[in-house]
Amino acid sequence: MKKRVLSTMLAGAMALGLMACGSGAAPAGTAADTSAADTSAADDASAPAETAVTDWKPSGAVSLVLPAGAGGDTDLSARIFAQYAKEATGVDFVVVNANGASGSVAANQVLSAANDGMTVLYGHNLVNVARVAGITDYDYTAFTLGPTFAKNDAQGLYVSPEKYKSLDDFIKAAKENPGKLKACTEVGAYTYYELLKFEKVADIDLDLVDVGSNSDKVTAMLSGQVDMMPGAFVNTKDYIDAGQFLCVGIPTAERSALMPDIPTLKEQGIDLVFPDLDYSFYFPKDTDASVITWYENTVQAVLANKKCVEDLENMEIKPYYLSAADSEANDKAYLATFEEVAASVEK
Repeated sequence: MKKRVLSTMLAGAMALGLMACGSGAAPAGTAADTSAADTSAADDASAPAETAVTDWKPSGAVSLVLPAGAGGDTDLSARIFAQYAKEATGVDFVVVNANGASGSVAANQVLSAANDGMTVLYGHNLVNVARVAGITDYDYTAFTLGPTFAKNDAQGLYVSPEKYKSLDDFIKAAKENPGKLKACTEVGAYTYYELLKFEKVADIDLDLVDVGSNSDKVTAMLSGQVDMMPGAFVNTKDYIDAGQFLCVGIPTAERSALMPDIPTLKEQGIDLVFPDLDYSFYFPKDTDASVITWYENTVQAVLANKKCVEDLENMEIKPYYLSAADSEANDKAYLATFEEVAASVEK
């Protein structure tokens, strides 16, 4: 794959000083931290299905390994799951933040673990994007897929309202200053391809800056070191309310229920629809079906808890259940979409 040359990575230490405010707090009672296609299987994938019988149960605390840092959408949804899964099953889920290398640090940790259901990767599509980017030589097929727990369908593009008043304003500035405006991302990750596609469709040239995880992106924006940030609404809503961030568009087919006042990119003449973020469980290869069934039952039990659903929605995350089989089909479709996006930006 043709590679883009990115700007020098911003200082990682600044992320510690400017963590997202209200969005960064984990729900009380969660386990401790140790560190474009329509692919939906149903219109209402959050509806519980009939559970199956299994004799398997975790023998101790489960390590829930995240390809993300603390405080972002992946981390927050994982902690909500950990809290309510503990209530439903009595099993502890320890959230392990293993951010780095476009999710491959966490993925490799799980791939090398025993396939006994005690170590699980939780995240969204990063294993597929990393393979398309050439960072890894494997994708979702290297794992045994488990169920899907939640969805985030509002990956917007954010700017500082002190610099830009609209998407047109930003694009005009980018055309007048080719290669000068900075947009933060993580090379080979979900937002990397979102920005490459945005550049192509908008006919602009941005300076893509590799800063790392969601909290690092927020920090880069707050410090004024970048001009644009792609990201989930859960990571930005406090800053929008404070007048520090402005969402200039979302890459969805229709307006998001989370952000109904924000126009889509398509509405504004930018023909870009990008995949949602579906948070699924990935297990080491050849994990037994009885293990997967237990997790399917557990996810359904958790999503049947109205308080859990309320907590997810308060975090601007959508409850969204898919069985393991549907999750696998979903990842297959997402992989094809990312391959298509990668091929289109190379032309």
